[in-house]
Order: sequence, then structure tokens, then C-alpha cells
Amino acid sequence: MEDITVQELKERIAKGEKLNIIDVREQFEYDEFNIGAKLIPLGILPDAMFEMNNLKDKEIIVHCKSGGRSATAKAYLSQNGFTKVRNLLGGMLAWRAE
Repeated sequence: MEDITVQELKERIAKGEKLNIIDVREQFEYDEFNIGAKLIPLGILPDAMFEMNNLKDKEIIVHCKSGGRSATAKAYLSQNGFTKVRNLLGGMLAWRAE
């Protein structure tokens, strides 16, 4: 599935859409700044997938600091049957710059 821009995500949040957003950064990064996403650090994503089974056919937006770790998370989830995973382009660096 196509990735998502910061602008599109901000617009959808502003409209009050219920979104499945997963932050794959580490706890200290999340504590420093977050947008209210569910924190599942990339390193524990394989162990946390069982709690996400209800999202297999729903849109999931993954993000990290710059887009690298979330691209890895997108690939991993897609390989494991998640059909609508989107990466936030530019991550939190782009979010804060927008």
C-alpha cells in the first residue's frame, strides 16, 4: 500500500478519523515527543503482532524518527499478512518541520 505524507496524516487526525497509528521508536524517543500513537518499538514488534491480529485487513500507519525503522516495520508486517500498512514519510522529523 502507498505510504502516507505528514500533511495527509495531519489532515486526517484534524478531521477526527479513528486511525491505527503505531510508533516503532524507542520509549525514550516516545517520551520526548509523540503524536499519541501506540508505542511498539521495532525490536519487540514480532512479539507484539499477536495483539494486532484484529488489524490484519485494516489500515495501519507506522512511523519512527525519519522513516527508516518504520519502513522495516511496514515490510515485516506486510510479510506477515497485514494488507494495508503505510509508512509515514519522513517520520517525526518531517512532522515537526511541517
